Amino acid sequence: MFNLLKRRPRVYSKIENHIFGIITELLKLSSTDINSDELGGKYYLSNEEQHFKVTIMSNDYVIRLTNTRDSVAEKYEKAFVEDVLKAVKEEKHRRMEVVYDSINNSIEKMAERLHNTLIESNELETQKVRHLEKTS
Repeated sequence: MFNLLKRRPRVYSKIENHIFGIITELLKLSSTDINSDELGGKYYLSNEEQHFKVTIMSNDYVIRLTNTRDSVAEKYEKAFVEDVLKAVKEEKHRRMEVVYDSINNSIEKMAERLHNTLIESNELETQKVRHLEKTS
């Protein structure tokens, strides 16, 4: 009985497979920019090197692919667009984590340098005071 309620994996059409493949390959390229308009429900991928742009309109379930020769916009099933958006959001999140980690590491290194500089400065001051005390 519970097998009937179990959600089966989504099977994409041939076109959906191609679209998903294109988007997945674009997401693998670090030269692909990912932008979004969260309020408008639009997500944008652009890769100038590949001359490729993708616009995902999540509210209308429309995906537009544009390259130097063609521009095609089609409406797809909600589940497919949600799967595409999930992949885009995961990659965007992964990239944000990489940037965050880089910034965090830079801040940690800077703080460590400052801390070491202060320790050295305090040690020098202590040595100067001791030297003055001995000479007085």
